[in-house]
Amino acid sequence: MQVNEEQVQETLPLASKVDTSKVTLWKGFVGGLLGSFVILGIFLFLFGGQGWKQSVAYTQNSQPHALAVKTSPQASKTLNDFETAILGAVERTKGAVVSIGNLQDPKSGDLFGSYSGQAELPDPNANLEVVGEGSGVIYKIEGNKAYIVTNNHVIDGNKALQVIMADGQKVDAKVLGSDQITDLAVVTIDAKYAKNKIEFANSDNIKVGSLAIAIGSPLGSHFASSVTQGIVSGLNRSMPVDVNQDGVKDWTASLLQTDAAINPGNSGGALVNKDGQLIGINSNKFSSTGIEGMGFAIPSNEVKTIIDQLEKNGKVTRPVLGISSVDVNLLSDHSRIDILQLDPEQTSGVAIRDVESGSSAEKAGLKGYDVIIELDGKKIEDTASLRNVLYNHKEGDKIEVKYLRQGKEAQTTVSLQAPKEELNSGN
Repeated sequence: MQVNEEQVQETLPLASKVDTSKVTLWKGFVGGLLGSFVILGIFLFLFGGQGWKQSVAYTQNSQPHALAVKTSPQASKTLNDFETAILGAVERTKGAVVSIGNLQDPKSGDLFGSYSGQAELPDPNANLEVVGEGSGVIYKIEGNKAYIVTNNHVIDGNKALQVIMADGQKVDAKVLGSDQITDLAVVTIDAKYAKNKIEFANSDNIKVGSLAIAIGSPLGSHFASSVTQGIVSGLNRSMPVDVNQDGVKDWTASLLQTDAAINPGNSGGALVNKDGQLIGINSNKFSSTGIEGMGFAIPSNEVKTIIDQLEKNGKVTRPVLGISSVDVNLLSDHSRIDILQLDPEQTSGVAIRDVESGSSAEKAGLKGYDVIIELDGKKIEDTASLRNVLYNHKEGDKIEVKYLRQGKEAQTTVSLQAPKEELNSGN
């Protein structure tokens, strides 16, 4: 806005006498002042808006030399939702995850413990000691029994089992069935002690990056119901399994990988999703210098398949060919090339040592020194891969077998049979 001499004079009192030179000087002063404010305002508007806001925030901050940072409503909501999901999952599983004590004879004990000629034998469990502790998950309460799934290695070799409930109460337990191959077992307790059970999720729907919460008893029942949180790091991770500890893998397990902390004592415990549903049974971890956050769990769908069989039969029945065998890659060059007459480059496959009389293999025409290279259309590298194919079938299934006899390829059809004995060195 322009200011002229006449306007200035009109704003003054009528009784005043105006000196024109003074008015001119006053006009210059007011104009300069107004101009400065205008320029300052434009500068702040264009360049200082954010800085002005930060300056205001700073002056409102009670701590000197610190800029007040406000969390956005969306960030706060995300954090609250994350915490709520974990709290909800833990609440829904409360009491369903327990500790399991494996009781065995003490190393210094003898058959009769402190027996010294009493009229009655002492209680055979009186001298038992807890040699290891793991975790377990209550998955069914039916009639007068509560069913708990855990790892086979948690209950292996026990003379008695003791389940420690979430409230610390100790309860006797019995093994209903176990399976070395999948490292799963089912034990039962009186239903009156069980207050909650866990629900199963469909592990086929699990995605990498999904929330994973591990619940169990790391280092034993002293730390019972410990909760660790992470994500599902990977699916279908292949892990070799040596059942009889002979240095040769008997089976290749397909496991879930998680970075949720898994420690000794977590074995047999629950890995759950954000809804508190079981996605896996914690089984093992990689533990070495430089390796962190690599735990593994048996997927819930496989767990359900195995425990259904353990409930009904006490064991898992898998089909066999009726042979004893050895991996080709374990044979000497002399055995491979001179005896089996294999090509020097042929290092994969399973060589048949013996064929059981009346077995599926014998009926299909297989003989000793034949080398199985393909089963049901899948390449056979070793005994573990052969069993992986076999165990995906059931008794009575017919499958194609491709093999080498004296170096020449042949094929036959085998009708699978049930084993006559428990798993040993045969297939």
